Amino acid sequence: MSDLTQIYQNETNTSVQAQSSASREMEEVKGQIFMARQFPRNVFQAEQRILDACKRPSLAETAVYSYPRGGTRVEGPSIRLAEVLAQNWGNIAFGIKELEQRPGESVAMAYAWDLETNVRQEKVFTVPHSRKAKGKIKKLDDPRDIYELVANNGARRLRACILGIIPGDIVEKAVEECNKTLAGNNQGPLKDRISNALKAFKDKFRVTQEQIEERFGYNVDAFTERDLLDLIKIYNSLKDGMSKPEDWFPKKEVKTKQETKLTEAFEETKKKEESKKDVKANAGDQTEIEFE
Repeated sequence: MSDLTQIYQNETNTSVQAQSSASREMEEVKGQIFMARQFPRNVFQAEQRILDACKRPSLAETAVYSYPRGGTRVEGPSIRLAEVLAQNWGNIAFGIKELEQRPGESVAMAYAWDLETNVRQEKVFTVPHSRKAKGKIKKLDDPRDIYELVANNGARRLRACILGIIPGDIVEKAVEECNKTLAGNNQGPLKDRISNALKAFKDKFRVTQEQIEERFGYNVDAFTERDLLDLIKIYNSLKDGMSKPEDWFPKKEVKTKQETKLTEAFEETKKKEESKKDVKANAGDQTEIEFE
């Protein structure tokens, strides 16, 4: 009876743990969906982030795979580019999970889920714990080797899942941008060029980032190629002596704001002192009346 009781308790504990884990995962999913609905993606900014990332040579070199098939060459976005697409598109949950590990094989799942549109792609697959090397099949028993094998087999499925939920035209633009970068036709990411422009303004004309943002009306994080072009035109005008920094970035507004704040603080202090004097005067009048 004691053995049966112990078995029953173990099964009960396992069931409780499984329910607790499932409940926790469900709450995490609900939280992710809520945040995605609260902060939806800006499609234009997401596309710009993706294209900027594709201008980096380190990504462009590994972004496109190619292999021969039937006398032709097949090309497509690699898993590295797919991951960059998902990261910059935003509000996407993706990954590889090992669902079950059996003797000699693992059952895993690759998935990608757009939390905004509720579009989901998943692929369940089985990975034998063996590897073919030098014409021989070697069985694997090291947990680390098994983990790497599952991850490698899941990478192709994960790539297919991500590409299944991101618009095809965005993927095509990313591949085209990577090819431009490899051909040397890109000038670098927009963020880096904006950073260089801000540094040039500060070093050459002592114009700060805050002044530039005030001029354009929004943060530099939201700058586009058009904004950078306008900034370059202003810089060239200042460099050629056609205009002065004050013409584009007036400093009087900042001073007047500071002066108004100081004036308001001075007025408040003056009012407090006058009110204290009035209180003291009223207190003196009351004591004189009482003594009379």
